Amino acid sequence: MASTFLQVLAVIAVLYFLQELHNKFMKKKKKLPPGPKGLPIIGNLHMIGKNVHQDLQQIAKKYGPIMSMRLGVIPVIVASSPHAAEQFLKNHDVVFASRPNNRAMQFVAYDQRNLAFGKYGPYWRNMRKLCTLELLSTLKINSFQSMRKQEVTNFVTFINLAASSGVEVDISAKLSTLSANMACLMVFGKKYTDDEFDERGFKDVIQESLVIAATPNIGELFPFLDVFDLQRVVPRMKELTKIFDKFLERVIDEHVQDSKEEKQTKDFVDTMMNIMQSGEAGFEFDRRHVKAILLDLLIASMDTSSTTIDWIFSELLRHPIVMKKLQNELEQVVGKNRLVEESDLEKLEYLDMVIKEGFRLHPVAPLLIPHESIEDCTIDDFGIPKGSRVLVNIWAIGRDPEVWSKPEKFMPERFVGSNIDLRGHDFQLLPFGSGRRGCPGLQLGLTIVRLVLAQLVHCFNWELPNGMMPNDLDMTEKFGLVLARARHLMAIPTYRLHV
Repeated sequence: MASTFLQVLAVIAVLYFLQELHNKFMKKKKKLPPGPKGLPIIGNLHMIGKNVHQDLQQIAKKYGPIMSMRLGVIPVIVASSPHAAEQFLKNHDVVFASRPNNRAMQFVAYDQRNLAFGKYGPYWRNMRKLCTLELLSTLKINSFQSMRKQEVTNFVTFINLAASSGVEVDISAKLSTLSANMACLMVFGKKYTDDEFDERGFKDVIQESLVIAATPNIGELFPFLDVFDLQRVVPRMKELTKIFDKFLERVIDEHVQDSKEEKQTKDFVDTMMNIMQSGEAGFEFDRRHVKAILLDLLIASMDTSSTTIDWIFSELLRHPIVMKKLQNELEQVVGKNRLVEESDLEKLEYLDMVIKEGFRLHPVAPLLIPHESIEDCTIDDFGIPKGSRVLVNIWAIGRDPEVWSKPEKFMPERFVGSNIDLRGHDFQLLPFGSGRRGCPGLQLGLTIVRLVLAQLVHCFNWELPNGMMPNDLDMTEKFGLVLARARHLMAIPTYRLHV
């Protein structure tokens, strides 16, 4: 036992010595961006708490919008301003287009064969092109319009039942169910209940996988500790992988059995299986790839949209004047005799301002999924070494007082007359990222957010339960790849339409 302990100490001492040599070499080779001095071995890990995006914002206030840190043995560059984001995501996009290894996604996404975490290269480029053209095109998104209308109508009907009884509604839970239903219908062609997936349900299993993926892995930060798996990442991810794989295999088998049936609207599984069986992809494309992409689509369409609506609606409840102004716009454009249609959305200018302001204050991915440099690069006279992880803190950018006046205040009117959009061209507002790694599902996500949020505001008046005042609403964040509310949003509806 004593000899083993001494061996571990010796390994740590050698690693520390090599790290110091590496740091001195890098400083001589090219000046790194400024950053806080790290401790031996752990680097700057001690400066990071539960809310990583908030901690990095505070550190950046001292060291600047492009700063360097070390988490274990991994060099990390943090970008916290629009200029910095533009450097990494536009001007040097190719250099930073790859992803670092992620142990969780190596398990659950079939060795990172998905779009979100896939390594940059020919496979990833071909797969993204295929998904953009075949799964996320305007034509494909529009083909599900009647489904979205039916599910939103069901959603409104349920809330109306609660309104007639005067009971409070768990908005967070209902939004999650609505998103899950729409995601399943688009991806799989039918709804699946939680029991059909796993006893823990879609939401809990997906959230656990996202939390593990977002949590710094000790085995990656300190490779000599990887064999010990101190966080038990491997058994946890093996269990989750088994759940996902069993479900996806079942879904694919069902589609293979039903492949002879003619469908008016083909779901995403139909489309992917047709491509796989036809050989039209032009690159390696088997069930592993199909399952990895389906999982991507399921997680992205289920979790991000519902979380976004949850945050924006929370802000509307905290700001009754904004809520009323949005209701007035909806009355003028839609009237009070029908629900909002997708064809109405382009006419709702104030709704778009509300959504932009919601994205600014509450981006669902506060730190864009980490980028990794594939070669040495110079940005603003700073040397960025090959293999560096780059974190773009869009949460900090959205609250930067040098970019936004009164940044902590929810003010949709700040976008009056503004040309800022959400498509990654304006680096002060990047909820969907930008460049090669920008979210390909932007159009679909925006459509769902606009439609559901408009319906919530148009169909009902709302009040908080137990006499709670708007300013008392708890807005605590729960950090992860997707930044959710720490506590579910509860509110009491009153139906306001004439239909």
